[in-house]
Amino acid sequence: MGQNLDTVSLGLREIRRRKMAIYFYKVNDPYGCFSNFSPHPIEIAGYHWATVEHYYQAQKFVNTKYEHIIPVIRQASTPEIAAALGRDPARQFRLDWEQVKCQIMYVAVKTKFLHHLNIQAVLLETGEEFIVEDSPTDYYWGCGKEKTGQNQLGRILMDVRREIRDNCAKS
Repeated sequence: MGQNLDTVSLGLREIRRRKMAIYFYKVNDPYGCFSNFSPHPIEIAGYHWATVEHYYQAQKFVNTKYEHIIPVIRQASTPEIAAALGRDPARQFRLDWEQVKCQIMYVAVKTKFLHHLNIQAVLLETGEEFIVEDSPTDYYWGCGKEKTGQNQLGRILMDVRREIRDNCAKS
């Protein structure tokens, strides 16, 4: 999961000003298929997940006393419900969550784009553009209101795009 230092050093505000990036957030907006809430199911470890968000939220409770919530999250009728269940402050996350959450997200996002060729094409068509989750509230996965966030989801999407492109070139 590398970073292009030229685009990172520019900062998200400058990238937006120069219109050098692709911004996404809501499922029904342009590039909404990049959202973890998009209706593109994945299968990981023999389990079907309606969205990346369902999978990601459930992984917070692996090997915890709250493991019983995992099937409830997996079967949630919407990604919004899955997210609410996974964000419930009454439940403690797995102890290694901060160390593993990016890798968990990477695997889920990569799986989504490998199994849904229509959105894989959308991702590949972005070329070398910087991809930004335009969340006004999330400064870790997105860019936040002030465009100062870490944009980890955008970075993962760019890494998946590069990996898919590299693998296609080798074929």
